[in-house]
Amino acid sequence: MAQHIIHCVRLDREAEGLSYAPWPGELGQRIYRDISRQAWNEWLVQQTTLINEYRLNPLDPQARGLIAAEMEKFLFGGEDVRPEAYSEPHKDPEDTAD
Repeated sequence: MAQHIIHCVRLDREAEGLSYAPWPGELGQRIYRDISRQAWNEWLVQQTTLINEYRLNPLDPQARGLIAAEMEKFLFGGEDVRPEAYSEPHKDPEDTAD
């Protein structure tokens, strides 16, 4: 299958696009047209953080609404929104790979 190259709105450069719309409806189509695979993968990390920190149930319609709103901010608004109480995990310097 040929690569789907798009101009990624989030990264502001040409990049490999997604192979399908990852979200239903118009938002999913917009993501497919304008968001690269790399930016989408960055969002998935952000989404996991939101789900874990806020203890969201992705099957709950209210939680899905929050996720969709945060997704739109992250992908199209240039915002890296972190939960209020979130702090990056502490990494032990001895645990780094050389």
